[in-house]
Amino acid sequence: MSSLPNPGRLLADVGGTNARMAWQDGPGAPIEHIEVLPVAQHASLQAAIRVYLRQIGRQPGAAAIAMANPVTGDHVQMTNHDWSFSQAAMRDELGLSTLRVLNDFTALALALPHLPASELRQVGGGVAVPGAAIALLGAGTGLGVSGLLPDGSGGWMPIAGEGGHVTLPAASARERVVMDALVVRHAHASAERVASGTGLLETFQILCETDGVDAGALTSAAAVSDAALHGRHAQALEALKMFCGVLGAVAGNLALTLGARGGVYIGGGVVPRLGTWFDTSPFRERFEAKGRFERYLDDIPVWVIISPQSPALLGAARALDAQR
Repeated sequence: MSSLPNPGRLLADVGGTNARMAWQDGPGAPIEHIEVLPVAQHASLQAAIRVYLRQIGRQPGAAAIAMANPVTGDHVQMTNHDWSFSQAAMRDELGLSTLRVLNDFTALALALPHLPASELRQVGGGVAVPGAAIALLGAGTGLGVSGLLPDGSGGWMPIAGEGGHVTLPAASARERVVMDALVVRHAHASAERVASGTGLLETFQILCETDGVDAGALTSAAAVSDAALHGRHAQALEALKMFCGVLGAVAGNLALTLGARGGVYIGGGVVPRLGTWFDTSPFRERFEAKGRFERYLDDIPVWVIISPQSPALLGAARALDAQR
């Protein structure tokens, strides 16, 4: 029997709605066997992993799991779902020699330097400054935020933070109406409460309640965005424009905070589905609306990530590479 370590790798990108899993035969090998497992259909992350591994008939020696929540110790608790686990217990349960658990947007940030131009669509701005800081944010079930800072030796240092939970930057009377309602409901109105899939739905519901309008059968973020894009509901369109405006304001704040002249990347599942409608939404106007620093932001390019597969899986692989 060979005593060589098992080079096979399990890669996972776990959000509040779906867990995307993939296989890599070893460092630098293609990422393959990508499967999407609905989170609600599995009792735990370990259970979902076991289902996936049975499907592909493989046993990994290492795993990297990108999670939509902070990772600050052995115990990991998802923010937008009830899955939780001990990293040490999971490593032992799966028989792994290495387990790396990291924030999903930290993983996505690690993938940014390796994304081809064909997987990006630019929304305004000029040319990125080589070697300057890079900002990243994206709306899915929640609002993820990260970025890359130059490490001084030609490489990058990813940021692990929870910027989606900064206070909502309300800038109009209608946004303040939504913000006040969110404070009543949740005690704190974060940017994520509007600029996310769940936030889009809740914003729509608040606008309907405020205006005394029936929300009808629009009970999901996808239904709200579809009604907005096809002009079927005025409050749905207003909610979607508010979503884009708040996302733009947060992106501009992040670009100023990091000095992100290397560009801003938009990930997550919501914005890519909006297609080119997003390019003429309030996003770019709100991104640049920073008074004396409007010109500074006007030059910064923004790219929507349109990769066919989750780039966070590539970032997870890069995180394992860094541990070798």
